[in-house]
Amino acid sequence: MTAHRIDASLTTAIDVFDATRPPVLRVDPGDTVTVRTLSAAGYTERQPEPGAEVPTLLPSRRGHCLVGPIAVDGARPGQVLAVHFDDLVPDDWGYTGSGGVDTPVNRALGLVERESRGPLLWSVDADRGTARNQLGLSVRTAPFLGVVGVAPDPIGEHSTIPPRPVGGGNIDCRELVAGSTLFLPVTVPDGLLWVGDGHAAQGDGEVSGTAIECGMTTTMTLEVLDDAPVAGIHATTPAGRITFGFDADLNTATTTALDAMVDWIAGLFAIGRAEALAMASVAVSMRVTQVANRTWGVHALLPHDAITATR
Repeated sequence: MTAHRIDASLTTAIDVFDATRPPVLRVDPGDTVTVRTLSAAGYTERQPEPGAEVPTLLPSRRGHCLVGPIAVDGARPGQVLAVHFDDLVPDDWGYTGSGGVDTPVNRALGLVERESRGPLLWSVDADRGTARNQLGLSVRTAPFLGVVGVAPDPIGEHSTIPPRPVGGGNIDCRELVAGSTLFLPVTVPDGLLWVGDGHAAQGDGEVSGTAIECGMTTTMTLEVLDDAPVAGIHATTPAGRITFGFDADLNTATTTALDAMVDWIAGLFAIGRAEALAMASVAVSMRVTQVANRTWGVHALLPHDAITATR
């Protein structure tokens, strides 16, 4: 096992998924990678005041500023890439935007006009686990990466903005903190993983369209598995087991996440799907992962100690 280090730069960062892009790093299964990413916007300097323009690493701003792809030698379609987050350390500053953009949520809340924007600037104390904004309001931090994904298709450029049932990407799940493992079905040879969009803190839903957006130093171990407990994108986290659904229709996203969780419960306890659905009804929480990207994200959460077997 080898430890690697890679930082965001003009040669390692990109704002689309593109499987034809040469890998910026090649690792073996079991290797550990420490990645330094910038915020989603790719800001290279702290904003001195709300709304101030500061330089970005990538001028195009087509999507999230990501680092990748990272090739995992020998990974092939049909296998699963297990991304274990060993450590996530946010930078000491971040920002949260709201309003001023024509989205369904902002339209419903009457916050479409540019003058309605309400940006917050944060000072982040990673050691204390807190962040404080210019209003004098503080929150607890729980750092994670909003975007962790592989190319949805081997050909062409693909937006980083919508989360996808194939490839993952902009999942924005607040439970993917240190100690979590995200399981991504491999879509292209060598896996080709992109990461970025650091969040120091976020609620379920990411309702303004942003979290505490920040740079992040992530240490992760990459494994390749032949089998996984369930199909599709799923995770084990300190909070519990998680399955995901992504779709423009909330009902479809919900049933996709629930369907995978029913399979997981059935496999864990050797029971039928009908019994597993009944157990899910009393032990699983269905949560809206994010509403920010015009594709609903829903995750089903089964806490580790929610079901015990006594037979």
